[in-house]
Amino acid sequence: MDMVIDMVQMPAVGETVLGSSLTYNPGGKGANQACAAARLGGNVKMLGCVGNDEFGELLKKNLSRCGVDVSDIKTGSKNTGLACIYVDSQGNNSIVVIPGANLECDVEYLKACDKAFQECDYLILQMEIPKEAIYYAINRAKELSKTVILNPAPAPDEFPEDIFQKLDYITPNGTELLKLGGGSGNTIEKYTQVARKLVDKGVKNVLVTMGEKGALLVSEKGAEIFPARKVTPIDTTAAGDCFNGAFLVALSEGMDHNKAVMFANAASSIAVTRNGAQASIPDRNETDEVLEDWIYKISKTSFE
Repeated sequence: MDMVIDMVQMPAVGETVLGSSLTYNPGGKGANQACAAARLGGNVKMLGCVGNDEFGELLKKNLSRCGVDVSDIKTGSKNTGLACIYVDSQGNNSIVVIPGANLECDVEYLKACDKAFQECDYLILQMEIPKEAIYYAINRAKELSKTVILNPAPAPDEFPEDIFQKLDYITPNGTELLKLGGGSGNTIEKYTQVARKLVDKGVKNVLVTMGEKGALLVSEKGAEIFPARKVTPIDTTAAGDCFNGAFLVALSEGMDHNKAVMFANAASSIAVTRNGAQASIPDRNETDEVLEDWIYKISKTSFE
């Protein structure tokens, strides 16, 4: 559950500032991505764990309303995970996550849900559950020849070298990319250099989300930049999750990389103009309309 506090500016260390509002919104990186994929037309089952409390029930009900199959979600003994999200007047956010029941999304639970692995075509993961479970899921999915997408958030301090080779896509933001591949700087040239290191380690495709700079896709075939749609952001919470869910749906529908990334950029550009995590995610019709109008404007500008 996301506990969102709005304020004019972020507090510095030791500083007290006044917030303007407090809201509770269904969140969690995995749940946000599942919600986005389902709302945008995907057939989605989520594996995860909530607590035996009011938040847990609310989260499951909201996912179900989004169209996500929640029948295998586990109810654990710990409290439902909580994220404290601070949002300033520019739409920037800082987040503190208390994992809670997410820590009970373990290997034994995933083994008990093996039918879900067998029946899916794509597996998308984040890193808010135990690392052992993440690596087990990746290994099991590749045993079954599934397409694996890892959103490495929050990025770990260490990452098994053999796991890189099993990733069809890794989708970090710039900060996460540099933590995984080493280095510093926030230029596209630097991101490209570090992304190529991950490709050399065996990742098939590195897709870097860069906010208003767009997205960068690096593979053995080369590097390509995809522009972001220009909007005025209100709340960037879940923008990356919306991007990942949309990208997954596009791939599952057979779109090539170019169309899939632009579709994901369009969906996330809508999400940042709204408050909340799952509440900000657009549906398919809205996304298609925005994408069509945006691509037309890009083409028209290029032609002129």
